[in-house]
Amino acid sequence: MSDSFAHSGGHLLTHHLQSVAGLAAEFSHAFESGTQTRWAWLAGLWHDLGKFRPGFQRYVQLSDNPDAHIEGKVGGREKTHSAAGALWAIERLEKTHGIHGKLAAHVLAYLIAGHHAGLDDWDGGLNQRLTQADCQTELQEAKDAKPPASILDSGDFIPDLCQIPGGAAGCALWIRLLFSCLVDADFLDTEAHFDKARPARREGFPTLDAMLAAFDMHMATKAAQTPPSPVNVLRADILRQCRDKASLLAGFFSLTVPTGGGKTLSSLAFALNHAQTHSQRRVIYAIPYTSIIEQTADVFREVFKTLGDEVLIEHHSQADAADRDETARSRLACENWDAPLIVTTNVQLFESLFAAKTSRCRKLHNIVGSVIVLDEAQQLPPEFLQPILDVLNLLVKHYGVTVVLCTATQPALNTTDYFDASLNLRGLDNVREIIDNPDALFDALKRVEVKLPTDWNIPTPWTEVAAQIESEDCVLAIVSTRKAARELHRLLPPDTLHLSALMCGAHRKAVIDDIKARLHAKREGSDPRPLRVVSTQLVEAGVDIDFPVVYRALAGLDAIAQAAGRCNREGRLNGKGRVVVFVPPEPPPVGHLRKAAQSCISTLHNQHADPLERSLFARYFQQFYSTVNLDSKGIVAMLKVQPKTLGVQFRSAADAFRLIDDADSATVVVRYAAHHDEIEKLLGELAALGPARWLMRKLQRYTISIHKRVADKMLAQGSLTLPMPGLYVQVNAENVYDPTLGLKPYDDVYNPSGFAL
Repeated sequence: MSDSFAHSGGHLLTHHLQSVAGLAAEFSHAFESGTQTRWAWLAGLWHDLGKFRPGFQRYVQLSDNPDAHIEGKVGGREKTHSAAGALWAIERLEKTHGIHGKLAAHVLAYLIAGHHAGLDDWDGGLNQRLTQADCQTELQEAKDAKPPASILDSGDFIPDLCQIPGGAAGCALWIRLLFSCLVDADFLDTEAHFDKARPARREGFPTLDAMLAAFDMHMATKAAQTPPSPVNVLRADILRQCRDKASLLAGFFSLTVPTGGGKTLSSLAFALNHAQTHSQRRVIYAIPYTSIIEQTADVFREVFKTLGDEVLIEHHSQADAADRDETARSRLACENWDAPLIVTTNVQLFESLFAAKTSRCRKLHNIVGSVIVLDEAQQLPPEFLQPILDVLNLLVKHYGVTVVLCTATQPALNTTDYFDASLNLRGLDNVREIIDNPDALFDALKRVEVKLPTDWNIPTPWTEVAAQIESEDCVLAIVSTRKAARELHRLLPPDTLHLSALMCGAHRKAVIDDIKARLHAKREGSDPRPLRVVSTQLVEAGVDIDFPVVYRALAGLDAIAQAAGRCNREGRLNGKGRVVVFVPPEPPPVGHLRKAAQSCISTLHNQHADPLERSLFARYFQQFYSTVNLDSKGIVAMLKVQPKTLGVQFRSAADAFRLIDDADSATVVVRYAAHHDEIEKLLGELAALGPARWLMRKLQRYTISIHKRVADKMLAQGSLTLPMPGLYVQVNAENVYDPTLGLKPYDDVYNPSGFAL
C-alpha cells in the first residue's frame, strides 16, 4: 500500500506517518529521553492508521478539498480514521507486553483517537467509543489493507508507566504534553504538504542569546539617557538584583516591586539571563488582561527593535478553531509558540494547560524548558487557584520550567504561608524572593497618600463623583466595570478621555499615547487644558502613566494599590500624590470583584496606618481566599487518574476550566476609523489567504473580545459577519464603533453584569 495517501494532492500516507512520528519524538525530547520518546513516536506512527482503509483512499483520491481528511466533515463513515490506530495500540501492546502493555496502550489511545476531536474522557467517552462496532470494523479494514510492516511494528518501545513525571498526580499533564507533540507534528507536516513554500517549522526568530545582547544594549542606552533621580536609582538597583539572582537554580521566584519600580523590564532581565544560564528555550510573559498585552508587547518590541520585526509572538486571539470547525485553513491560525519570547494572557496559558482540543493543546510541548513570568500574579483566578498551583508545581519540578510571580501585591502562594495541608490546600514549593529587602524598597518608593471613605456603607452618587473629578485639573478615575466607566464619562465634560476593553488595541494605544503626551506637556507648562480620564481597571497593570490625583472606586486592596501606582509614579511632585477611594453607587458585580471589595473593607476596617502597608496584603489575600472555593469546578478530581484503566476526564476538565465566565468569548475585528486603510487591507488578505498566523497577529490590534452570545445576536442583526469560525468582523457601519467609547454597548444584552474592563 505504498501508494496510499494521507491527504488530497498526493501526500503519501507512509511518508506522512513516518514524518509525524519523527517530529513528535523530536518534540518530546524536551521532557523525555531514550526509549521514553517512543510514546510520541508510536502515536505519530499510528495516528492515521485508519487512512489505509479502501473507503478512505477512494474518498481522498477523488477529492481536491484540503479538508477531505478531517473527521467530522462531509464524507461520513469512509473518512473516519482515528480509532484504528488507538485500537491497534491496545491489540499490539497487549500481545507484546501483556496486561501491562494493554494498560499503557490507553495512553496512546487518548492521543491517537483525539488527534482531530481532542482528548476525551475515558469513562463515558473514549472507552465507550472504542467498543463500538464501527471502530472495530475500521481497524479490521485498515489491517486488511496490509500496511507496511514497518508501520505496524512497535519497535523497541517499552511501556513503562513508572517513568511518568510526577507519578499518578502528573499523569494527566504528561499525556496532554504527549498529545501536544503529536498534534503539532501532524499540523506541521500537513501544512508543509499543502504549501511547500511554507517551511514546516518557523524560522527567522532571533535566539535568546541575541535577545539578551540587544536587551543589555538597550538598557545601557536607556540608563545613559535617564536623568538621575531617587526613583531611577532604585529602579537601577532593582534591575541589578534581577540580573544577579538570575544565576540561582531554576524553580519558583517572586519579584516584589512597588508599582513604578520598573518591574516589567527588570523581570525580563531576570528571565533572559536565567534562561541563558540554565539553557532554557523561551520566555513566556503571561498577563491577566487581553487589553494590555499589546502595550507590554510594544515595550518589548522597542527593546529588541534592532533585531527586526519578528521578535516575539503576541498571542491573545480567541479565534482558535473549535474542534467541530477544524479546517485546513483554521489550522494555519493555531499558535504553537515556536518563538523565543511569547506575550500572552492568563486565559491562553492556563486554559491551554487544561485544554482538550487540538488547537489549544498544540503549543504545550513548547512550554517545557521555559521561564514563565506571571505578571500581576495576584490576578490568578481564585476559583481555579488550586489546579493552577498544582500544574505549576509539576512544570517546575519535572519539566524544567521556572516561574516568576511578578507583582507589587504578592498573593503569598507559598506552601508555608496559609495553605493548610489538613484541608488539602497545596501551595507552591520554595518560592524565593528576588529583592533583598522589599519592605525597605516599598518605604523608599512611597509616593502617595490614600484617602479612604469615612463610612464604607455610604455610597457616593455618580453626580458627586463627577463634580469632584471635574474640579481637578489633571486626574485619573478608575472604576470596576465598563458600564460604570460609560456612566461616569457621560457626566463629565465632552473632552474627558475614556479607556476600556470595548476599544481595540490600536484605539487604546492612541488614547494612551495622547494621555502621555498631554501629561508631559502639562509638566512642561505648555498645555493649559484640563486632562481628565475615566478608565476601567485595564490601566492598573502595564500602563506607564503618571497623574497627580487618582480616584478609585472601592475594589480589592490589590486593585487600590495598583491604582495608586498610576499616581505620582515618577515622584515628580513636591509632596505626595493623592489617591481617593470612594464607594460607588452600585456595588461591584457579584463574584470575585464583590468578594475582593468586601475583603478590602474587612482588612482596612479600623486601620489607621498606611492602607498600602506591605504587611496588609498577606492578611487581605488570606481573607479573600477564605471566601472562595479554590477548586470550585472540581478540576483536581476530574484529572485524578484511575489506576486500573488510566482513566482521566480530560474533556470534562477542559469544559469546566473556563477562566471567562458566562458564555464563551468571541473575537471581533472592528473597523477603527483612524486605521481604516490598514484594516481593509488585512481583511482583504484574510479573505484571500485564510487565517495565516502572521496575519492573525496583525489583526489582533483591531480586535476586542465580547460574549459569544452577544456576537451571535449582532451577527443576526447584520452588525457583524463571520468570515471564519471563531472570528467576527464588524460590518462597515459607523454607528457600531464609537470613536470615543469603542464598540457601541447594548446594555440590555451586551453587558448585563457590568463586565469588568
